[in-house]
Amino acid sequence: MKKVLLASVGLIALGVASASAADIPRRQAMPARAPVYVTPPYSWTGFYVGINGGGGWGHSDWSNRFGTADAKLSGGLVGGTLGYNYQVGQAVFGLEGDIDWSNIRGTASNGLCAGINCETRNNWLGTARGRLGYAVDRFMPYVTGGAAFGDIKATPAGFGSTTTTKTGWTVGGGIEAALAGPWTAKLEYLYVDLGKGSCGAAVCGTATDVNFRTNIVRAGLNYRF
Repeated sequence: MKKVLLASVGLIALGVASASAADIPRRQAMPARAPVYVTPPYSWTGFYVGINGGGGWGHSDWSNRFGTADAKLSGGLVGGTLGYNYQVGQAVFGLEGDIDWSNIRGTASNGLCAGINCETRNNWLGTARGRLGYAVDRFMPYVTGGAAFGDIKATPAGFGSTTTTKTGWTVGGGIEAALAGPWTAKLEYLYVDLGKGSCGAAVCGTATDVNFRTNIVRAGLNYRF
C-alpha cells in the first residue's frame, strides 16, 4: 500500500511539472539583421560637358611713340565646357577646354596722340587647361592652367578697327561640388593674358600695340557621363 501511494505521488508531480513546462512560451527566433549599407565614395572619373558664365575685369594698354594709354576692361561672358577627369586615390587629374562669347571691353582716353579715345574689345575667349584637384568625397578644390585663345579688337575713335587673334596663357583655381545624380557645379577664377595685338598705324600714323589682360570669375554646371 505504501509503494502504491509513493508511485501515485510521483506520477502527480511528473504531470504538474510537464504542465508547467508546457505553459512556458517558446522563445521566438530573432530575425537576422540586414547588413549595414555603406555609401561608396564618390568617383570623379569620366567625361563631362557643361555651361559656364560670369564676368571679367582687367587692363588693356595702348602704346606707341607718343606714350601709353590704359583702358580699364570689364564685361560678361558665357559659353560651353568639355572635359575629362581621372581619379587616383584622392588626386584628380583632368583636362578641360571651353569657348565663350565675350563682351569684355574698355576705352582709353589719355596719353596718346591728341587724346584719341581707343576701345579694346574681346568678342570670344577660349582656354585649354590641365586641372589638378583634391577629392574630399563630393567636393574638389583644384588648381588649373594652360593656354588661352581669343581676339583683341582695337578701335581708335574716328579710324577703322583692327582685330587680331592671339594665343596667350591662363592660370587659376576653383572648387567643384557634386550635386544630385550626374550633375556637378563649380566656381572658378582665371587670370588670362592674351599678349599684344596691333592697331597698325591707325593712331596718328604710327605703329600702336594693344595688349589684353583680364581676371575672370565664373560659375559652371556640368553633366558627367
